[in-house]
Amino acid sequence: MARIYPFRAFRYNPEKAGAPLEKLVTQPYDKITPEMQARYYSYGPHNLIPLELGRKEASDSETYNVYTRAAAWLEEQIRQGVLAQDARPALYPSFQEFIVPGTRERRRRKGLIALGQLEDYEARVVHPHERTLAGPKQDRLELLRRTRTQTGQLFLLYDDPRKEVDRLLAQAAKGEPAASVTDEYQVTHKLWRVDAADTISQFQRLLADKKLVIADGHHRYETALAYRNECRARGPEASEAGHERAMMTLINMHSADLTILPTHRLVHGLPNFNFEKLREAASPYFDWYAYPFEGGVDRPEAERRFRKDLVERGKSRPTIGVCASGQPALYLFLLKVGADLAKWLPEVSARQRSLDVVLLHKLLLERCLGLDEESIRQQKNLRYVREWEEAIGAVERGEAQVAFLLNPLRPPQVGEVAFAGEVLPQKSTDFYPKLLSGLTIYRLDAP
Repeated sequence: MARIYPFRAFRYNPEKAGAPLEKLVTQPYDKITPEMQARYYSYGPHNLIPLELGRKEASDSETYNVYTRAAAWLEEQIRQGVLAQDARPALYPSFQEFIVPGTRERRRRKGLIALGQLEDYEARVVHPHERTLAGPKQDRLELLRRTRTQTGQLFLLYDDPRKEVDRLLAQAAKGEPAASVTDEYQVTHKLWRVDAADTISQFQRLLADKKLVIADGHHRYETALAYRNECRARGPEASEAGHERAMMTLINMHSADLTILPTHRLVHGLPNFNFEKLREAASPYFDWYAYPFEGGVDRPEAERRFRKDLVERGKSRPTIGVCASGQPALYLFLLKVGADLAKWLPEVSARQRSLDVVLLHKLLLERCLGLDEESIRQQKNLRYVREWEEAIGAVERGEAQVAFLLNPLRPPQVGEVAFAGEVLPQKSTDFYPKLLSGLTIYRLDAP
């Protein structure tokens, strides 16, 4: 069962900070580029960046470094009243209003911020859907050890096709929000406080029988588990201790406003890469169609038809877009009708054999290009990008030899894989928009 709890969040007081909330909160740590980090620092001493993703200094040592500076910065913000703890435990409805990238479609995604009981994956309450890497977890673990504080939201999905929680969220968010901020991607984030005991109990009851899927935050969830285990090893287990819970935003996987964007793959640095050899190696598995843009063909029109067909053909069978260096055309690779995937990929479950991203990794990257799973995990010859234009531009600039362009997974597909106890290739999903860090902050030691 999923156990959630209200908590007394620390939240920014813009008046004390002398800056609007837009200048105080940040994107999640793993989405902050060096340029974004510099911009956040330029906003002044109260921006969350020293705690969310501090910068290393030449004078850093084992005893004074990015993690100890983060802890000192946090204590100073609390001392000044820039960060203040809410008077009563609450749950926090949190909505995001946004336009789906590349479209004019406006959506409003509804979520609930709460503390969730940390559960081992073996308990089959919380389910991952992607693999993780050791490096990011070690960084977040050291930060958690030093600060005993969580600034960013774990993004978890719950299975509620009847949308009972959604209706309660709509009722709880009728008044003026406690906070509202528009981020650099023109996404508006709104936050409400719910501290009425009966409403809190209703949320707890409705979510009690739900299984959860980690949408974003696998590294942070596993970091929280590791830290919990460290704390348990130092003394008797206490079920009410702060390290037994983590701050999370819960969103219905059946919401029409839940948005997943594709993450495209760039391959680079392969010796003697040749597109014709790739196409020949792929021919047992895929049919292909070319969209040339020379000989008088209008390139924007060729790209428009290509993108349209990638989406439309992808509705009926796995379809992967290909842009390769030196090629005056774009290509669609479509899985052959009657393809014997059970024979080719016996180690892959039937539910995953129908997914574009899995076939890309297993057939094109591994079999046709010779990349092994370890090199893919370490990104030795692989880079991930969100934007279509960035993927094609990287090939044209010579930064990549080939780009593989994908349709996004659908939320039910992610849930089906996760509930079966399986995981997808790294960066198979890009849930949009990201949840801001700093709207609510959870201190593990705070009452």
